[in-house]
Amino acid sequence: MDNYNKDKINEIADLNLESKIDEGKIIESVEKILAAVGENPNRQGLRNTPARVARAYSEMLDGYRTDPIKLLNGAIFDVAYDEMVIVRDIEFYSLCEHHMLPFIGRAHVAYLPKGKVIGLSKIPRIVDMFARRLQVQERMTRKIADLIQELLNPYGVAVVVEALHLCSMMRGVKKHDARMTTSAMLGAFRSSMATRQEFLDNISRGSTPLRF
Repeated sequence: MDNYNKDKINEIADLNLESKIDEGKIIESVEKILAAVGENPNRQGLRNTPARVARAYSEMLDGYRTDPIKLLNGAIFDVAYDEMVIVRDIEFYSLCEHHMLPFIGRAHVAYLPKGKVIGLSKIPRIVDMFARRLQVQERMTRKIADLIQELLNPYGVAVVVEALHLCSMMRGVKKHDARMTTSAMLGAFRSSMATRQEFLDNISRGSTPLRF
C-alpha cells in the first residue's frame, strides 16, 4: 500500500478511528425513548433491551472504524488482465441517516483492471464498510466507486445499488414494493456506452427479487 495515497484513501473512507461507540450513552438514551413512548423500561420484556440495542448499534455502525488499509491486508495483485471484473449481488444492510431505519439491498461492482486486481472478498468488505454507518444510498454508491478507483487506478469503475427502504415502507408513503436504484460510473464506464451496457447486461441476468 506504500504506492497509494493513504490520506486520499482515508478521506474517501471518512473514518472516525479515534472514538469508540459509547454504549453507555446509547443505553441511557434507549431507556428514555422507551419511557417517552409510554413503556416501562423495567418490565421483564424490556429490561435488557437498552443493552441489546447498544450492542446492535456497535455492530451495525462499525463502518466508521473500519480501516480500509487493514481491510485490504495487501490483497492487491499485479495481473496482466484488462477485461471486465464483476462482483454482483453483494448483499448489504444499512441504516438510513434520516430516520435510523434499515435499508437492505444488493450492490453490483465492476472494474476494468489496468494491471492490478483486488482480492475477491475485498469488494464485499468495501461495500460493508460504507453500508455499516448512518448512510444515504446515493453517497454510499459513489463512495464505493471512488475508493476502488483510488486503490486500483483502473480504466473504469461501475457500481449499481438496489435497495428497499423501511423508512418508505413503514411510514410516510408506505409503498411496500418501491425500491431505489443508484449508480456511479467512472472512467470507461462513463465514456463508453458499450462498456456500460456490457456491465448492465451482466447484472440484469438471473437476479431474484429483493424482499424483506
